[in-house]
Amino acid sequence: MSGRGAAIFNRIAQAIPVVIGVVVISFVLTRALPGDPAVQFAGAAATPESIEQVRQSLGLDKPLPQQFMIYVGQLLRGDLGQSVSTGRSVAEDLAARLPASLELTLTALIMSCLIAIPLGVLAATRPGSWVDQLCRILVTAGVSLPTFFTGIVLIYVFYYLLGIAPSPLGRLDFIYLDPPRVTGFFLIDAAIAGDWETWFGALKQLVLPAITLALFTLAPIARMTRAAMLSALSADYVRTARAAGLGPQKVLYGYAFRNALLPVITTLGMVFSFVLGANVLVEKVFAWPGIGSYAVEALVVSDYAAVQGFVLAMALLFVLLNLIIDLTYSVIDPRFGTSAK
Repeated sequence: MSGRGAAIFNRIAQAIPVVIGVVVISFVLTRALPGDPAVQFAGAAATPESIEQVRQSLGLDKPLPQQFMIYVGQLLRGDLGQSVSTGRSVAEDLAARLPASLELTLTALIMSCLIAIPLGVLAATRPGSWVDQLCRILVTAGVSLPTFFTGIVLIYVFYYLLGIAPSPLGRLDFIYLDPPRVTGFFLIDAAIAGDWETWFGALKQLVLPAITLALFTLAPIARMTRAAMLSALSADYVRTARAAGLGPQKVLYGYAFRNALLPVITTLGMVFSFVLGANVLVEKVFAWPGIGSYAVEALVVSDYAAVQGFVLAMALLFVLLNLIIDLTYSVIDPRFGTSAK
């Protein structure tokens, strides 16, 4: 096995105990939630007998160890269970909602990176200048302003006052039909179908929630880029490169920026994994049908299967993301953990 293949195998092997721990913890914590899903599922007019029948049909009358073994058996078959709140399988719900959250989160991260990384580099190369002060102001504002407040302000200004933004009611306005599903990403699916009117409609719906989330994610990326660049520019290898007569652009981007990318990529991975599951406020403000709002709705009604499916999906995404980050490290700096031991 090659060094890179061995490194990938080792990372996957290290992730297995993490996934097992997530399965156990999510099962135990969901059972500790207040409320009875059988009561929620049976309805307000249910009798004790009908509630007990629902409880038996859901398997909630069995001892916890037996419930856990049933749950693990379902997972091994690829069955995440059935949601009592939607009446569909959890896998179908996640497959329907995950692309919406991914499209929003990835768009916001791309927007924030296009601003935060160049701004952090400029701030590091010009400490104390107006660019550095602007970077600090944006970082402070991004950390201080709650996402729901930013979203409401943007809606008020661009939708209510100026009237240039569409109504914040989901991924598409009611005048459009959803594009044929291929990836679940409306921008990609509409482009594949050649339906550019729907593509622009989806883009207009995406702009305000993406800006809201980008302002929040911009702060840690810009701060880390600035700090990493300051550290790289003061390193010995940069002084050596300058003394050897290399040009400023070569020193800045060929040496300092390439080494500063490592902590920036780590920050990007952390921000992405956090925002993907924690952007529920943005999804609620803009009526965005993502997995964040799905998880909160499941928590309210003690929907065990939905909550467990959400937690497991986030854990698997986090493991996959860490694997991608490790592989990206090896591309930027081949010394990172791809050589066979």
